[in-house]
Amino acid sequence: MAEPVSAAGENGACGRAVRVGTRRSQLARIQTDSIVEMLRALYPELHFEIVAMSTTGDKILDTALSKIGEKSLFTKELENALERNEVDLVVHSLKDLPTSLPPGFTIGAVCKRENPLDAVVFHPKNCGKTLSLLPEKSVIGTSSLRRAAQLKKKFPQLEFRDIRGNLNTRLKKLDEREDFSAIILAAAGLKRMGWESRIGQLLNPEDCLYAVGQGALAVEVRAKDQEMLDMVSVLHDADTVLCCIAERAFMKRLEGGCSVPVAVSTMLKDGQLYLTGAVYSLDGSDSLKETMQTSVNYPQQSEDGPNDDVQHVGITAKNVPGQAQEAAENLGVELASLLLSKGAKHILSVARQLNDAH
Repeated sequence: MAEPVSAAGENGACGRAVRVGTRRSQLARIQTDSIVEMLRALYPELHFEIVAMSTTGDKILDTALSKIGEKSLFTKELENALERNEVDLVVHSLKDLPTSLPPGFTIGAVCKRENPLDAVVFHPKNCGKTLSLLPEKSVIGTSSLRRAAQLKKKFPQLEFRDIRGNLNTRLKKLDEREDFSAIILAAAGLKRMGWESRIGQLLNPEDCLYAVGQGALAVEVRAKDQEMLDMVSVLHDADTVLCCIAERAFMKRLEGGCSVPVAVSTMLKDGQLYLTGAVYSLDGSDSLKETMQTSVNYPQQSEDGPNDDVQHVGITAKNVPGQAQEAAENLGVELASLLLSKGAKHILSVARQLNDAH
């Protein structure tokens, strides 16, 4: 973590409340509380006020996310509040944020990533099992085309069905009914909710590549609000920033989103950033998967200069070496271009059409 800057100045935030926007769900509140706790520790002189609101994604619970056809399902209302100056910053799960943010906004902090893997939570009667040990035709609940596409291919004996609602709702549906043998959720959300004990199986990247940005929390601010940008930038985790820039650049170049199965996995080791990316047909039968790497071993340079306000796929991180961010973004673009040259566009457009038709 970088050194905190003083948030108080002549016209500083001192003496007024910093308003933090969040979704109303329990997980969103837990995530926002964790960010606010870090900020309070860094800026004890400031007062933070949490403003909770419902988003489109929270209200439409009877339709698969991939069918709603709106890129900013869980973020639009929060961004509207940010634009109207009703809040000063907004906490999101990074995977909910589109790769192109509306003009005037930026991601001012990407915090240290929680475990990005997907997890299987089993119905109590299947406790102790793994997916491969479930009886044939067992029904697995997931609202993600990405998870379903990969797991259909790996476990053709299982059936996959949509399950919507927040974490609490989904676990309730699993436990109190006989509809599902298991459901797939992000390990990060379960851990943050204190439900790690419910994880029956962690899906390694070989089994199931994860979503772009999964497990990372992002703080969105107004791009011109230098005071807030400086304040939250100390929360940036450099490794997470570089991994997520590569992932988001990959997704953006592919023009992926909720309505197509795009998946990734990243690793940073000895100054090398490795990115694995894949696209799938809806049933997983057709897929393309490649891995590329690049060096991100660059020193931090003086931050004053013409590139002061450079964003990389929506992220502003002055305290992370600019050349490293550029290399990470190029890696994502190059990997996507490689997949496109091998026919990814066809796989994704068929997936999009099939999804729209269902």
